[in-house]
Amino acid sequence: MNARFLGALAGVFCVWGAFAAPMTFDFKDPKGVNSATFHLDGMLEAISGTANGISGTVSFDPDNPGATTGSITVTTASMHVPNTMMDGHMHSPMWLDAAKYPEIKFVTGKLENVNSTDNGITADAHGTLTIKGISKEITAPVRLTYLKDKLGERIPNAHGDILMLRSHFTIHRSDFNIQAHKNEAVVSDGIEIGLTLSGSCPAS
Repeated sequence: MNARFLGALAGVFCVWGAFAAPMTFDFKDPKGVNSATFHLDGMLEAISGTANGISGTVSFDPDNPGATTGSITVTTASMHVPNTMMDGHMHSPMWLDAAKYPEIKFVTGKLENVNSTDNGITADAHGTLTIKGISKEITAPVRLTYLKDKLGERIPNAHGDILMLRSHFTIHRSDFNIQAHKNEAVVSDGIEIGLTLSGSCPAS
């Protein structure tokens, strides 16, 4: 009887271990390196820029990556292009209206088509993207790389884990009332978005 009880108890702990609490990764990078890229092409010219005002948290369980949830926020005013005049236009009410809409936010509640490989985890992140107060459901491909006990290699004297998040997808400015159906001979309606972000989970 005792042997059966101990065997059952061990089974319970195995199941409990399989459903351990997920870890929370903070994407407010203390090194200030995290950035997003954006690119608009067109017949007459191309516009490329970056944004570095990135924050957010992601809940991730390496044993159950499909249950990943979280949000990433970009400060609108942190978006910049090399041309100063274009920079001003981009932040103006005609385009992104950074004063009225200071944040761009993506919130995901689930991952679909999860596939684990030696190079990380690929999946489709389904969620809501909000720009200029307009929210749209989108699906973006993501690649997650979980690096256990590697935080100290990135931030001296730190202890914990790293979660790398990479994504590349296209949205349309007309969906978010960004000069909808205007100036398309100059810049395209499509905006290519690129993310390469590092999130940290310090050891408790």
